[in-house]
Amino acid sequence: MSERSLDLDDFSDLIERPHGGLRQEAEERRALTGLPPRALGRLEDVGEWLGSAQARVPVRPVARPRLVVFAGDHGVAELGVSTRQPGTAAELVRELLDGTSPAGILARQFEVPVRVVDMALDCDPATLPAEVTRHRVRRSSGRLDTEDALTPEEAEEAFRTGMVLADEEADAGTDLVVLGDLSVGGTTAAATLIAALCGTDASVVTGRGGGGIDDLTWMRKCAAVRDGLRRARPVLGDQLQLLAAVGGADLTAMTGFLLQSAVRHTPVVLDGVVSAACALVGQRVAFRAPDWWLAGQAGSEPAQAKALDRLAADPLLEQGVELGGGTGALLALPLVRAAAALAAELPVREGPVAAPGGPDDGPDAGRPGGPAALDAT
Repeated sequence: MSERSLDLDDFSDLIERPHGGLRQEAEERRALTGLPPRALGRLEDVGEWLGSAQARVPVRPVARPRLVVFAGDHGVAELGVSTRQPGTAAELVRELLDGTSPAGILARQFEVPVRVVDMALDCDPATLPAEVTRHRVRRSSGRLDTEDALTPEEAEEAFRTGMVLADEEADAGTDLVVLGDLSVGGTTAAATLIAALCGTDASVVTGRGGGGIDDLTWMRKCAAVRDGLRRARPVLGDQLQLLAAVGGADLTAMTGFLLQSAVRHTPVVLDGVVSAACALVGQRVAFRAPDWWLAGQAGSEPAQAKALDRLAADPLLEQGVELGGGTGALLALPLVRAAAALAAELPVREGPVAAPGGPDDGPDAGRPGGPAALDAT
């Protein structure tokens, strides 16, 4: 039993799989529409995933999505691992709030309300709205290559904050969360977590980040991940301690948010490498939890590819988006909504339905597919 008041082992008992028994019911309903198997491709899988999460067939259309973005600065940015100056993540937050960033524009276009949570921005909290800064744990996370990113108390506070926010979204009726992050140095922390959990070297997971860093910057980033790994490996058995060592407040809160969303049966669309890293930590905490998450898009970060492979998550889109803020996950939202609408509204026919394998069936008719989570019992 941990000496902390927060015991992550409880999530293994609290998190159930989505209602897998409904998959056959959803397949039977789809057959009654007269469409050949796999005629809608992965949209069928997404519709079944949503139906399982909602525990109902036909699925309800996605009516109340929300973009939730965790923000923070990271002390490791002082090493020059990013194209952005250290401590400037607040500028990215202001652009999102003003609706001038790519994520802000897409959220407005798709009519998705935005919630930004400052966990460790390196700025005066008075310069941002109070609803953004009220959960801040500290001003910038520590330098993960030489010190813990958080104290144990800060890590627990950040994790609990994520849980509280997940409860708030569930209680408010949010039926789908689009998850994002805004940080400077966050991809370095994410790469360190993924390398530690996947047992790989720093060079395997270190990418170019959202700004397309040059070779010298990449080498500095690779060295930071390498040094962070030395500090992460001794605490791999304790996921909260791991997050405190190399994750930082924003990633710790995001992990708590993901796990509590699974407890509350709230489906989540993941964005880039940071949310993938948090999902990988969450998988270590509770192996059923990833069944509630959908990979929205694949960027070019090698760490994200490593994490998604370990999660057995097949992203909906591969657009190479590296901007953060939930941009890539927002791009996947119309597909998720389309899948829900089709699963909910396609009329079913009475009487016999033509068997698959006829001359009108496409070459992929009957091809097996779909998230591995839906096959589990």
